[in-house]
Amino acid sequence: MAAAERRAFAHKINRTVASEVRKQVSRERSGSPHSSRRGGSSLGVPLTEVVEPLDFEDVLLSRPPDAEPGPLRDLVEFPCDDLELQRQPRECRTTEPGVPQDGKLDPQARAAVEMYTEDWVIVCRRYQHLSAAYSPITTETQRERQKGLARQVFEQDTSGDERSGPEDSDDSRRCSGSPEDTPRSSGASGIFDLRNLAADSLLPSLLERAAPEDVDRRNEAQRRQNRPRALLTLYPAPDEDEAVERCSHPEPPREHFGQRILVKCLSLKFEIEIEPIFGILALYDAREKKKISENFYFDLNSDSMKGLLRAHGTHPAISTLARSAIFSVTYPSPDIFLVIKLEKVLQQGDISECCEPYMVMKEVDTAKNKEKLEKLRLAAEQFCTRLGRYRMPFAWTAVHLANIVSSAGQPDRDSDSEGERRPAWTDRRRRGPQDRASSGDDACSFSGFRPATLTVTNFFKQEAERLSDEDLFKFLADMRRPSSLLRRLRPVTAQLKIDISPAPENPHFCLSPELLHVKPYPDPRGRPTKEILEFPAREVYAPHTCYRNLLYVYPHSLNFSSRQGSVRNLAVRVQYMAGEDPSQALPVIFGKSSCSEFTREAFTPVVYHNKSPEFYEEFKLCLPACVTENHHLLFTFYHVSCQPRPGTALETPVGFTWIPLLQHGRLRTGPFCLPVSVDQPPPSYSVLTPDVALPGMRWVDGHKGVFSVELLAASSVHPQDPHLDRFFTLVHVLEEGVFPFRLKDAVLSEGTVEQELRASLSALRLASPEPLVAFSHHVLDKLVRLVVRPPVISGQMVNLGRGAFEAMAHVVSLVHRSLEAVQDARGHCPLLAAYVYYAFRLPGAEPSLPGGAPPVTVQAATLARGSGRPASLYLARSKSVSSSNPDLAVAPGSVDDEVSRILANKGVDRSHSWVNSAYAPGGTKAVLRRAPPYCGADPRQLLHEELALQWVVSSSAVREAVLQHAWFFFQLMVKSMALHLLLGQRLDTPRKLRFPGRFLDDITALVGSVGMEVITRVHKDAELAERLNASLAFFLSDLLSLADRGFVFNLVRAHYKQVTTRLHSAPNPTVLLTLRMDFTRILCSHEHYVTLNLPCCPLSPPASPSPSVSSTTSQSSTFSSQAPDPKVTSMFELSGPFRQQHFLAGLLLTELALALEPEAEGASLLHKKAISAVHSLLCSHDTDPRYAEAPVKARVAELYLPLLSLARDTLPRLHDFVEGSGQRSRLASLLDSDTEGEGDIGGTINPSVAMAIAGGPLAPGSRTSISQGPPTASRSGCPLSAESSRTLLACALWVLKNAEPALLQRWAADLALPQLGRLLDLLYLCLAAFEYKGKKAFERINSLTFKKSLDMKARLEEAILGTIGARQEMVRRSRERSPFGNQENVRWRKSITHWKQTSDRVDKTKDEMEHEALVDGNLATEASLVVLDTLEIIVQTVMLSEARESVLGAVLKVVLYSLGSAQSALFLQHGLATQRALVSKFPELLFEEDTELCADLCLRLLRHCGSRVSAIRMHASASLYLLMRQNFEIGHNFARVKMQVTMSLSSLVGTTQNFSEEHLRRSLKTILTYAEEDVGLRDSTFAEQVQDLMFNLHMILSDTVKMKEHQEDPEMLIDLMYRIARGYQGSPDLRLTWLQNMAGKHAELGNHAEAAQCMVHAAALVAEYLALLEDSRHLPVGCVSFQNISSNVLEESAVSDDVLSPDEEGFCSGKHFTELGLVGLLEQAAAYFTMGGLYEAVNEVYKNLIPILEAHRDYKKLAAVHGKLQEAFTKIMHQSSGWERVFGTYFRVGFYGARFGDLDEQEFVYKEPSITKLAEISHRLEASPGSVGVAGTGHCAAWGPEGGCNHADMSQPHVPRNSTQRGLGTTWWRSSKILTLSTSPSWIHRRGAQILFLREVQVTHL
Repeated sequence: MAAAERRAFAHKINRTVASEVRKQVSRERSGSPHSSRRGGSSLGVPLTEVVEPLDFEDVLLSRPPDAEPGPLRDLVEFPCDDLELQRQPRECRTTEPGVPQDGKLDPQARAAVEMYTEDWVIVCRRYQHLSAAYSPITTETQRERQKGLARQVFEQDTSGDERSGPEDSDDSRRCSGSPEDTPRSSGASGIFDLRNLAADSLLPSLLERAAPEDVDRRNEAQRRQNRPRALLTLYPAPDEDEAVERCSHPEPPREHFGQRILVKCLSLKFEIEIEPIFGILALYDAREKKKISENFYFDLNSDSMKGLLRAHGTHPAISTLARSAIFSVTYPSPDIFLVIKLEKVLQQGDISECCEPYMVMKEVDTAKNKEKLEKLRLAAEQFCTRLGRYRMPFAWTAVHLANIVSSAGQPDRDSDSEGERRPAWTDRRRRGPQDRASSGDDACSFSGFRPATLTVTNFFKQEAERLSDEDLFKFLADMRRPSSLLRRLRPVTAQLKIDISPAPENPHFCLSPELLHVKPYPDPRGRPTKEILEFPAREVYAPHTCYRNLLYVYPHSLNFSSRQGSVRNLAVRVQYMAGEDPSQALPVIFGKSSCSEFTREAFTPVVYHNKSPEFYEEFKLCLPACVTENHHLLFTFYHVSCQPRPGTALETPVGFTWIPLLQHGRLRTGPFCLPVSVDQPPPSYSVLTPDVALPGMRWVDGHKGVFSVELLAASSVHPQDPHLDRFFTLVHVLEEGVFPFRLKDAVLSEGTVEQELRASLSALRLASPEPLVAFSHHVLDKLVRLVVRPPVISGQMVNLGRGAFEAMAHVVSLVHRSLEAVQDARGHCPLLAAYVYYAFRLPGAEPSLPGGAPPVTVQAATLARGSGRPASLYLARSKSVSSSNPDLAVAPGSVDDEVSRILANKGVDRSHSWVNSAYAPGGTKAVLRRAPPYCGADPRQLLHEELALQWVVSSSAVREAVLQHAWFFFQLMVKSMALHLLLGQRLDTPRKLRFPGRFLDDITALVGSVGMEVITRVHKDAELAERLNASLAFFLSDLLSLADRGFVFNLVRAHYKQVTTRLHSAPNPTVLLTLRMDFTRILCSHEHYVTLNLPCCPLSPPASPSPSVSSTTSQSSTFSSQAPDPKVTSMFELSGPFRQQHFLAGLLLTELALALEPEAEGASLLHKKAISAVHSLLCSHDTDPRYAEAPVKARVAELYLPLLSLARDTLPRLHDFVEGSGQRSRLASLLDSDTEGEGDIGGTINPSVAMAIAGGPLAPGSRTSISQGPPTASRSGCPLSAESSRTLLACALWVLKNAEPALLQRWAADLALPQLGRLLDLLYLCLAAFEYKGKKAFERINSLTFKKSLDMKARLEEAILGTIGARQEMVRRSRERSPFGNQENVRWRKSITHWKQTSDRVDKTKDEMEHEALVDGNLATEASLVVLDTLEIIVQTVMLSEARESVLGAVLKVVLYSLGSAQSALFLQHGLATQRALVSKFPELLFEEDTELCADLCLRLLRHCGSRVSAIRMHASASLYLLMRQNFEIGHNFARVKMQVTMSLSSLVGTTQNFSEEHLRRSLKTILTYAEEDVGLRDSTFAEQVQDLMFNLHMILSDTVKMKEHQEDPEMLIDLMYRIARGYQGSPDLRLTWLQNMAGKHAELGNHAEAAQCMVHAAALVAEYLALLEDSRHLPVGCVSFQNISSNVLEESAVSDDVLSPDEEGFCSGKHFTELGLVGLLEQAAAYFTMGGLYEAVNEVYKNLIPILEAHRDYKKLAAVHGKLQEAFTKIMHQSSGWERVFGTYFRVGFYGARFGDLDEQEFVYKEPSITKLAEISHRLEASPGSVGVAGTGHCAAWGPEGGCNHADMSQPHVPRNSTQRGLGTTWWRSSKILTLSTSPSWIHRRGAQILFLREVQVTHL
């Protein structure tokens, strides 16, 4: 062999120097990830410890905002308008205020008026809505932001199922001929076709010669165009379950309403019309036996009937003319009835007599009964004239509302549990059943039924003895029974038409229960609709929000049976008396219908001749604003004379009684049984009760109670609870200072009022829940006032701080307990949250007050701090001096001490608990209380200081109550602090001087105490610990907006130290880590999170005297000539300086780093939580308008730069998105040094290392990454889930997209080679993770999800039916997945229950799937473009580096992978542009090194040249043309590219199913056009070579058309493949490719012997060229070595030196033309022979393989080979036992006749299964289309020239028994003959030429 040939091959061999390998290995080891993050000295401070933060305020003082340019100034400091005080007018539903306008007000009324009229005082953080907590990123908001996305064009979505374009007819005709008839050189028609095709558009300026810098600049500018600003807008929204920071402002308190129904009374008509009839409507709950609404009075009489009462009526008020009413129902029930009662004017006779005419007379009998009717009308007119002011009961009926709302058929479900009796505190909007606490009422809802118009025809006459409500409830219960007694009674016939419908949201012309006009009220003259006040069936826990002061009087019964005289027709008159004089009756009684609005007196209906009547009347009164001791209700009893008699008065008073309304300051309500006086009450009777036996008075029935009456107050002024009344009374007494004062039976003086007040504070916990909740705002306001303004009694300040604090704790606890059913997800009571946010204010401090500090607070002697100090020093601290702690005293300090405390020590450890505090009871500073003298100044305290102090020193019982609801007290403190700053004009004060040091010390102790409670309770009461943890985090977050931020950071650090200390001993550290992560996430949700991280301050390098590990490893950076910049290094690592300056970001990323550690406990849960926290923050940055500008976003991205290092180091444990795809593997390492290679032939050097040094790839089976070590070591630890991995990669891409490119370039320059390799592997994984799946994938996923949901339903049914243990399954899953472990005290909540129902809909609409595909396409495009941008940065970094070849090779691999994956047309344009620039700048990557990159590139370019998208074809054609031109310009030919393009096209033809040759032809024409228009190369042979190559490719495409025609015909398909392979005998690489394709096809069809023959030919081809290149004794001498297997292999010797020079570039350069490749081919051939049963041939194959293995001493494989030989020989030996091998049956089929066309006189060999007999093939031939029969041998000519027949011989090879001594060529044959006629050769042709290698073999000898 010539020396030149040997040298030509030698340059392909990797020559390795041992020192280089060792250096590479050492670099790899030094750059390995996870080098002990926990104790990493490179970080200065271990990650498990929290660095001491910078003094935030000092840093800002040293760097004013003006130092930053333009938009970056806003990042330096909080905006000056960050905090503002808003006065929001309280919502008033009515057009006029409902409070008393003038007159004297009693203290309670005055307090109520102030409460219900003052505006809301809201402390507003103007930018809070921009935080992640208040602007959540949800699926809905993401979809809103995704509007307007451009639709990306993807190849797979255009017409993925389309086959290629129309085939050329000439190509089709050429397919039918035999290989010998169609030589490869005959392509004239193909050339003509190619020249006549239309080319795609050419890229402008492609052929211009431009500088690489200009090309890069132009490419970058094009990539930046029309890019989405927010990457994460395209990514799914963060997980809702992890959003612990989510919160919202509470709804303002509103008046409570239930479900509202509108009832309109349309008409009332009787059979006879003789007198006016009046109606009453009310709702009754039969189940609860309670009237649940007030009465609505209506009058539907005609004008003529109303005229009968003209003598008694005044002009009716318009409010009394209402005929429609709105009822409210808080607790819907199937047992609610609308009861309608009718009354008429009193007349002589009992009820039955009066009803008789209505029951007897009919309207049709009017003429017959004319005289009777006239008589009745005349009598009625007389009665109306005389008795018009009195009424009598007439009739009644009831409407079952459940029937109206279509719920009549539902079963009754009664539930009396306490939890179901509590309604929700909601707004005034109608609530659905899901808002109810009572599940039993869900069967009936009054909110969404269809309106109904009813006609009530049957009324029941009232019975004089059964008028009470108790009787009514019996009637209602009877009405629901099928056999109702009422139905048997004769009814009063009438027609009442009413309309029932759900009430509109804002009805017009509506009057409130106080007759105020409800907005909107367009016209005062319109007939109104009345809102009817509800009396809820059970307790309603809602605060009063408007002034209401109504009193309802219900007379029940009167017993005058012992009263002497004529007392039968009894009427009760009710008057509200302001005094004892008759003229002092107040007009406060509401009128009924068609009368004045208010009256001074009202009467009950009269029951005729009944001395013991029962009443159902309801009197509604408006209580005056000032109720005094003289105010009382006066009841006067009259005997009404129905029949006029001379000398007899119409009405005769027969008794008197009264009820004083005020008793000991309390409004008297409830049931009363009063004695009745016969005589007029004496003077001064009003201050006494009737129970007092006044001298000289006569009483009915001996002063016994004979009159039952009940008072019910609906009042937001009077609490009607003894404990609340007592508390309010004492507070009002102290406010007014009126002593002595009578409280019940005791007279209070100044000396005893303090004791009573303390007792009343303690008794507040005994108050009833409903009034306590209703008056919660009043109570809390009074308690706050007692704390802030201690009362002064006898000149001394009363110390009530502790008592008020304890009372507040108990009140809050009671309110929480009452409203437990409506707490939000964080356990907050909405009522209390609304109180703090809207209603709470500092007493006496109004925003309208002039600026300046409030008056100096009294310094109480109980807290004598520094009595001898200068007065000037107290100015800053006097307002915080506490007077409420009796056990606290502080020794005086010096001036320096004062100053030092004001400046807030940074080094003080503030984490001590209150237990160790000197302030605790019994501490060193605790002293006995000394009552101070009153100093005369305004005793005003600061609430936040008192709350903090009292909390710290509180007793255990109170502290427990406070801890349960810590959030409330934290929020109260925060608002108090904010109001203190805003009202005192202190916002301009430096933050260190805003609050005194003593208060900050209390805060420190408090935070430490609460933090310790979180830690200690986490395993006892996990739910409480979770709530406390969140409350503490929100409190510290709020403090960041108010106080010294450095101080707050130190509090955070102290809390972290507490948690860290406990982690070592905690039984379940995961729980604490989870809470700490939630704590961090809440802190980071602050709206000024970016500013809090000091983004504009330069990062200082670590001041450590010894270099860190990272810096020492970075000094070996391959790309930087100078030492790495420590500042840049610190920015990209979680270094001490980074965590110190970017404190919050450092905490967050540290949590992420610790969670990602391989040894982290509970890793899967922590992974999700930590990554979700980062993801949520980045999403909020994307949507924040403050960071929209690129420079600002880049500065924000600097806070997350360490995320890149974290993701890079976590790479081995990320989900491998490439593994799921069979045709791709992870990018192999160019820099790996310790991966175990496959086939270590030499044994001296790892081939992976050798390939890495040479810049070549690894074997295709390798699964190692760019930079990782052994897979077993690198993938230790818990792997991340696919979801977490994808989210982490998305976050890393966000940083890469938004970070400053120059900064990334400096970082990349400082990276060591292994680190940069891992970064490239990370980018590779990003491409795989975000690859576009296609629209069909979304449809498939949707169908699979639907099936999964059906499966889940089936499992749920199994759980319900009891076939599986649902409880055990839930417990098991919760133990596995819940961070709280097996906690018995954990209440089942939504947040920790894993069987919660998903909110995602299963089946999605087509539009939704289209939208998902649109978003996914944009995400894939943007992610790939970000990767491309980063690759450009890396390329620019390593351009001048010595090691650039290895890095650029890896870069190009990433680019190639991106081009090979499913990408949009937009990305492919930019990706191909980048590829062109890379090849232009670094041609040696493709043309001087390994050919794999060139082969991969050519394959991808050709695939895109066949794209259906014209834009992709344009750029792919341009790239392919420039690739050829670049190769040509280097060596004046482009043989390598020509070869690789041809091979790539062949590979595409053999493997791709939906390949479009039509579009590829257009691309070939485009490349021809480029060559013709390239002016620079016209003088060369380049254009001619391009033309030849294009025509050759076109011929391959022609064969492709034929192959596609016969995809379903495997015999013809293989015949075509054989023809193509023969045509490539001058191109060894391509021939080898097609031989392998044929072998694969044979293997698919089960023809293993034929596949083995193909592999033998391939091995012979490789052996031939190895023999030409190198003379090695252990290698086969060429194809001659294989002729014992098959004589056909000698075909491979046709290629020799006279045909091809083996040293020509680009030839025989594939991976198979090596010793390793030859070994692989021989092993595959042996395997196929074994499967085919040809064991004799296995031995012949291994004869060529064994010498190679022996030469390399590969004993492992030698052992395997000899074992396989033993198996083969053993199977041959088994024939002696009677086993016989029978192979396929072969048929020689000949075609004779003109009908067969080209097949006439052609013969083919067919192979059939071994069991096929001659008769079977005969039957098949006969059954073929057109078969007419069978002819004998030698009779073909008898059928004539137009006929046709075929001749078939059968041969069956076999090895008979006992033939083991024969050789390979002694196989036996059996044969016979048959002749079949056929008029159509199609079936025969389809079966032709299957066994191509048997065609040249004698039939009788295999």
